Amino acid sequence: MSHHIVAADALCFSYPDGTAALKEVTFCIHHGESVAVIGANGAGKSTLLQHLNGFLTPTSGTVRIGDATVTRDNLCDVRKTVGMVFQNPDDQLFMPTVYEDVAFGPRNLGMSVADVERKVRDALAAVDAGHLAAKPPYRLSGGEKKRVAIATVLAMDPAILVMDEPTAGLDPFARREVIGLLKAFSHTKIITSHDLDMVAEVCGRVIVLHAGQLRADGPTGQLFADRSLLAACHLEPPLSMQHCALCGRAATPLSAAA
Repeated sequence: MSHHIVAADALCFSYPDGTAALKEVTFCIHHGESVAVIGANGAGKSTLLQHLNGFLTPTSGTVRIGDATVTRDNLCDVRKTVGMVFQNPDDQLFMPTVYEDVAFGPRNLGMSVADVERKVRDALAAVDAGHLAAKPPYRLSGGEKKRVAIATVLAMDPAILVMDEPTAGLDPFARREVIGLLKAFSHTKIITSHDLDMVAEVCGRVIVLHAGQLRADGPTGQLFADRSLLAACHLEPPLSMQHCALCGRAATPLSAAA
């Protein structure tokens, strides 16, 4: 399956109770881009992400990965290409040890023992978690769980990483570690987050959703500077772009101050 485009065309989705979560959403993401999907609670962000690897099926419209429309018939290929990291790592980690969790995907692809071991080793090394291999997931910190959850996806060799709130619930040190990982990955990245300072640092492009509709799609700095747009979508600029009430100066991001 080609992986050079992730596209939605007039994507609509309604839940069984009739709630319209996505309304005519259209966009195209190209290979290598880092794109954030932002919006207030209930905007449709997580619902959109769950369409990108077939967890949800559109009510109408289409999702395309490369030259293939996502359907029930090609979900296996889609999920090899699009790796999903959930907001809560406990939804992703369910085996007795970290090693077993990371090995789960490659084993289910029918890889040899040697290939599984290599995939696990490389994936854990990529997130600096090799020393955690023998630990049970419930003994890990929040930041460690997040890194291991990412490793379970990396072990499948996806071309596209889809991440729902990757820095949610992390302390400042763990958050900085995850941001460093995201910046280092060369994959196409599609990220939802309320952490707009992280978005400003990691993503060059932002898609803004509001009440299930796409309200804006463009360069991160340009959209974050549009105070009217953000206010209309119940958002605020990143803290690093807000001005101090006492001195009137904008905050200096930690990465810039370092």
